[in-house]
Amino acid sequence: MSNKQPRKNESPIHVTKSFLPNKRLFNQYVNRIWKSNQLTNQGPLLRELEESLKDKLEIKNLHYVSNGTIALQIALRSLDITGGEIITTPFSYVATISSILWERCTPIFGDIDPGTFCIDPDKIESSITDKTKAIMAVHVFGAPCDVEKIADIASRHSIKVIYDAAHAFGAVYKGRSLLDYGDISTCSFHSTKLFHTVEGGCVVASDNKVDRKLELVKRFGHHGDDHQMLGINAKASEFHAAMGLCNIGYIDDIIEERKRISELYDSCLGSAVKKQIHPEGLEYNYAYYPVVFKSERVTLKVIAKLNEINVFPRRYFYPSLNTLPYLQSTTDCPVSESISARIICLPLYVGLKPYQIRKISKVIREIASK
Repeated sequence: MSNKQPRKNESPIHVTKSFLPNKRLFNQYVNRIWKSNQLTNQGPLLRELEESLKDKLEIKNLHYVSNGTIALQIALRSLDITGGEIITTPFSYVATISSILWERCTPIFGDIDPGTFCIDPDKIESSITDKTKAIMAVHVFGAPCDVEKIADIASRHSIKVIYDAAHAFGAVYKGRSLLDYGDISTCSFHSTKLFHTVEGGCVVASDNKVDRKLELVKRFGHHGDDHQMLGINAKASEFHAAMGLCNIGYIDDIIEERKRISELYDSCLGSAVKKQIHPEGLEYNYAYYPVVFKSERVTLKVIAKLNEINVFPRRYFYPSLNTLPYLQSTTDCPVSESISARIICLPLYVGLKPYQIRKISKVIREIASK
């Protein structure tokens, strides 16, 4: 069979495919919604999901919210950050920057480490001014930032640390969930993530006082008729919580299968591509399979050839966010700009077949070796 022809009636292979639990299990939770007749406003399924997530992740505080972007926004609000400068990474999904701009703060970009793709702590230190309010770093593809150095920098300069841990569900670093670092961590439960609730996310706060403030911020800033502060609607529905309660029971098997797929990619690709470096002490969640090529020309050629055989990887993350056209000022971040132009994430999801992985890898090896 030619590499250029997909198997007859074969579906396209996208970068991800949403996991769906047993339908009867989901319907059991839906029946509970019909019985309670409560669709939202911190219903029983949502509260049950929050407790299940805290137990699974071994963390003390967690708020389940409507999506990962609003999670970042209310993280800023709960820390009283409504202006000033936020030092952040240019190598992330646009939601990281959107949340900063939406809260009327100014993103200050620090370039990334060429191995981990996470923000370089030295660039954080050199970017701090008297206007700096916080660091918003990203655990890129589920790999940890240098949390020790960032904590030291934040402590010495009395600034807050928010981790956009959108990719970090199930990742453990030095015996702790990656969501357990920083003043606040946020996670996305979008349908493309390895743990999802269709739409959704969470906010994890280390401080109990901040945790109580998050409870207010996410629900319009009031309890009953007692209006205490400005808030927003970040509530999630019982139907989304039902999906989460189903999927949490599968998460260990999901991570294990993604590990097997990733290891087969490793075996098939060998040294044909550059891969992300993971530090010692990381129990990885296999959230993504990123590969970096020697040039953007090669990257685009690989994408085109894979598209010809009905395979659709994704340019995560492109473009480098410091180059966005609507920013008021720009900062050169040569490492991020270079990686961004040369990286793609390969298909990785439960149900991806070994022959499909080998087919994808063969195309990559043939092009990368030239």
